[in-house]
Amino acid sequence: MLGIETTNGVGTMETSVRGLKAHLSEYLRHVAAGEEVVVTSHGKPVARLTAVMPRALTDAELEAEAIAKLEALPWIRPGRGGKVMGSSRPMAVAGAGSASEEILAWLRD
Repeated sequence: MLGIETTNGVGTMETSVRGLKAHLSEYLRHVAAGEEVVVTSHGKPVARLTAVMPRALTDAELEAEAIAKLEALPWIRPGRGGKVMGSSRPMAVAGAGSASEEILAWLRD
């Protein structure tokens, strides 16, 4: 139990300056867990402790995070760099270079 405290609804705690001084590290753990602490002096609220909002990630940081998550998957292998190579002997496309009637005739056969 922390110093002099009351709970004002979900996730909000209230304590005196004296109670905060005596149990600061414990109150900071509560704040880090998402709770809010209202500090009072002579029964009147004078301060509010809340968790610091994390800063927004840059595009490069988001990309690096996504790549790290993908590389952690067992079925993902990182590339070796360079240009993606196609087949040295690509399959001929049926009817390539033919008139549309020839392509239709080939498809019907």
